[in-house]
Amino acid sequence: MNLILLAVFLLDEPVSTYLLRTPSVLKPIGSFVTDFGKSGWILMVSALLFGEALTKARLVRSAALRLQAFLISHVAAYVFLTVALSGLAANLAKRMIGRVRPLFAPDGSAFGFSPLHGSYQFESFPSGHATTVGALMMALALMAPAWRVHCLVLGLWLGFSRVIVGAHYPSDVIAGLVFGAWFSIVTATVFARYGLLFTAQDGSLPRLCRPLPLSLPSRRAGRWRTLLPVLGGSASGGQPTAAA
Repeated sequence: MNLILLAVFLLDEPVSTYLLRTPSVLKPIGSFVTDFGKSGWILMVSALLFGEALTKARLVRSAALRLQAFLISHVAAYVFLTVALSGLAANLAKRMIGRVRPLFAPDGSAFGFSPLHGSYQFESFPSGHATTVGALMMALALMAPAWRVHCLVLGLWLGFSRVIVGAHYPSDVIAGLVFGAWFSIVTATVFARYGLLFTAQDGSLPRLCRPLPLSLPSRRAGRWRTLLPVLGGSASGGQPTAAA
């Protein structure tokens, strides 16, 4: 909340005015990466992965492979619910708040509001793209703790691409990133409460119940080998083991 308030009073107007009026080498980069914050492709991939995992769980005979398939289905369901529900909440909030977007602010003011206006130009706070990015990056960070710094850096670039292209103020992006990340943690906590995918820890973030079975076929032996030991799996097989 402090970051959002500071951005509203200190950053929003000067940053948006500068970016809209000054040519910048960052604008082509922002235009290229900004669409990665759309939720459609994430929801489609996670839904397809969920269906494929459930199908595999019914077809395989091995109990270990069936457990892996169910684990992947839980991952897909977690990502889908996190991105979908946080996006719905952010879209509802931006329509109720009705903050004008930088591109449509006539006098460059960041304090133009028209609650329940219902049009694109008054749907700036919070950023829906940034909410999706925050939710996805935090979900990945919870499932791959060793990659948390990478998720943070990527999340900041993807989120603030909305500022670079003039679609949002910095405070819109900060609010979206924080809300999406918070929503991922809450969803993981709910999953942990029901014994799905995560386990709760006192005073710490939820963690996976067991490592993810992420592997690719070996070229020589034709068997599966684990590629991401950073997730906590064994490099010798790809079978799920109890998390340490």
